Amino acid sequence: MAVTEPAPAVPPGARVREDARATGEGGAHEGILRRQAQRESAARTYARSLPIVPVRARGLTIEGADGRRYLDCLSGAGTLALGHNHPVVLEAVRKVLDSGAPLHVLDLATPVKDAFVTELFATLPAKLAADARIQFCGPAGTDAVEAALKLVRTATGRRGVLAFSGAYHGMTTGALDVSGGADDVRVARLPYPRNYRCPFGVGGERGAELAARWTETVLDDPKSGVPAPAGMILEPVQGEGGVIPAPDSWLRRMRELTEARSIPLIADEIQTGVGRTGAFWAVDHSGIVPDVMVLSKAIGGSLPLAVVVYRSELDAWEPGAHAGTFRGNQLAMAAGAATLAYVRENGLAERAGTLGARMLGQLQGLAATHPCIGDVRGRGLMLGVELVDPEAGSTGPGDLAPPPDPELAGEVQRQCLDRGLIVELGGRHNAVVRLLPPLTLTDEQAAAVLDRFADALAAAERAHRTRPSGPSR
Repeated sequence: MAVTEPAPAVPPGARVREDARATGEGGAHEGILRRQAQRESAARTYARSLPIVPVRARGLTIEGADGRRYLDCLSGAGTLALGHNHPVVLEAVRKVLDSGAPLHVLDLATPVKDAFVTELFATLPAKLAADARIQFCGPAGTDAVEAALKLVRTATGRRGVLAFSGAYHGMTTGALDVSGGADDVRVARLPYPRNYRCPFGVGGERGAELAARWTETVLDDPKSGVPAPAGMILEPVQGEGGVIPAPDSWLRRMRELTEARSIPLIADEIQTGVGRTGAFWAVDHSGIVPDVMVLSKAIGGSLPLAVVVYRSELDAWEPGAHAGTFRGNQLAMAAGAATLAYVRENGLAERAGTLGARMLGQLQGLAATHPCIGDVRGRGLMLGVELVDPEAGSTGPGDLAPPPDPELAGEVQRQCLDRGLIVELGGRHNAVVRLLPPLTLTDEQAAAVLDRFADALAAAERAHRTRPSGPSR
């Protein structure tokens, strides 16, 4: 069993005033937040809902400049597989710094890069690793998505791409084109199977089968208006889309359909990879082997790193076809190799599956006494709670689910923060409370997270009920 840091003894919302006074950080807290609001762009996101100033962190715990401590169930949007400042990550980074190795190497070969690639390939689906190529991209996952799209278009000579409703693949132009919120794009959008709010109104295996048949029809109907595509891109679990796991049977159908038609299948494992869902890669649950895997977030061990791994026969690029100045992040490669090895050697993927299933069951139990919880879903330590307005009725014919309640979700997030718990919101209407704790989460910490969430939910319901319904005067 992996060695993890002990659960913090600090009660919810406690202030460590002595330490804050000693460092002078307490008084700087409000000034830093004020200057951030004045200087940073209107595009800032997490800072709006999480008005904290982190100054120290370890494992699950963050300490702010005001001395408050928080349990971090955002984990850098899934980046921190081992939590903050894990000893193996710090040791790997210090080793590179102390060695005198260059920190910036473009795409040159180095011992650090070689070690990272070797460790990464050891974790990949065996049939892919046996004949794979790797492309180091710009440090953000969205650039790896761009590279993957460019790759399959180059290899096939085709232009169109198949993508899915509810998807999120990044914020650059091509990545946005294949994301669910895109508009005015030349991408064929296909239904992603969902039990809750199924697009066909049935859910379950039947809903997944209908989604697969729709895809097959689009591919084979000469009048579908969708020419043979360059590739299909999908997330094994839609994260930003609301924590929606794809059924394994549906993933296998997508693999069968694309393989039979020589369509490269791209699996976006940016958020699902490195043990997050209870398997090292989320595609491992279904046993499929994609043609291309897009990887980022946790593979850098908390530092910026993004790569595309793909079958060698797709490697039709000319030199410099996809380049970038910051492809050779030595510190990230060292931290990433250490993280990959630690997760693999300590069985943290299996641990995430076991603990995540237990937490999922406890959240489902909470739903039995809170009608505002419409659905609880997830896989491994990638969990989502969709909040609804139970008094508003269903959203339309064929949909028995009440409408989502983003205002209540926002209130739950605020109440969680007041209780020292950091959570994220997602889903189509921002009504899904997301939990992405580190894979090093202990049983005691999991209990503390769920206790604080339950308390915050009850407080949010009370605040929601007492809020004036009419316009203020």
